Amino acid sequence: MKTTKLSNGNWTIGGDGPLAVIAGLNVLEDVGLALEVGSELKRICSDLGLPYVFKASFDKANRSSITSYRGPGLDKGLGMLARVKSELGVPICTDVHEANQSERVAEIADLVQLPAFLCRQTDLVVAMAEATQAAGGLLHVKKAQFLAPRDVKNIISKVGEVAPDLGVIMCERGTSFGYNNLIVDMLGIGAMHDLDVPVTIDATHAVQLPGADPRTAGASTGGRREGVPIIAKSAVAAGADGVFLEFHTDPDAALCDAPSCLPLTGAADLLKTLKLIRELVTTG
Repeated sequence: MKTTKLSNGNWTIGGDGPLAVIAGLNVLEDVGLALEVGSELKRICSDLGLPYVFKASFDKANRSSITSYRGPGLDKGLGMLARVKSELGVPICTDVHEANQSERVAEIADLVQLPAFLCRQTDLVVAMAEATQAAGGLLHVKKAQFLAPRDVKNIISKVGEVAPDLGVIMCERGTSFGYNNLIVDMLGIGAMHDLDVPVTIDATHAVQLPGADPRTAGASTGGRREGVPIIAKSAVAAGADGVFLEFHTDPDAALCDAPSCLPLTGAADLLKTLKLIRELVTTG
């Protein structure tokens, strides 16, 4: 199985290595919260011997409502992420939504993330791939909710055409199933592995109920927080090389996707369990 790592060696995913962790906040709220969550997750991953990347979005562009909280924006958000990176000494993962953001984001982010809804946008894929390769990072690609696992070969091919030395990681995050629901086909993890890329599971977004939050009469996305550990454990058992998880000190008060994020107090127990599952899978 392929192993992919950052050029500075600070983070590795795949092969028979330990479970890689991409975790943090759904969206940046304030720098204090980001440092608190990142510091605790770094400590937990260090204790468990798991490679860790801090994740947070500076903008959530695909909101259900125009009034929904989107984040601090590009300038302020990248400043906050740079501070987390500097003070905690951890790699950073964040999203790009527009091609002209690619170079600036790649200067800060070690894992540059391509959102699921945008993963077939060729101009965006090309801009992100070129900028990320130039900066020495990795590209984390969310599989769209409407794509079959094997169809991501076309995304990987586009990246290879313009950035042949760039490491690509594919992320499973659920597939649309009728209205207001997502399912995860665990066989898809193996199908994407067959394309010679590491695979992560976004267990947080896989439990979303798109446009079905009863608190806002459908003006925001609902979720099933209790399902996150189930999806995460199942995916790691199916061979996922890494997990993508979102936490909050007060999940119900989170400004974005509150029904899907986990309490920070439960991170240690969940990651310990996921580590054990990964070890069972890789050692046979």
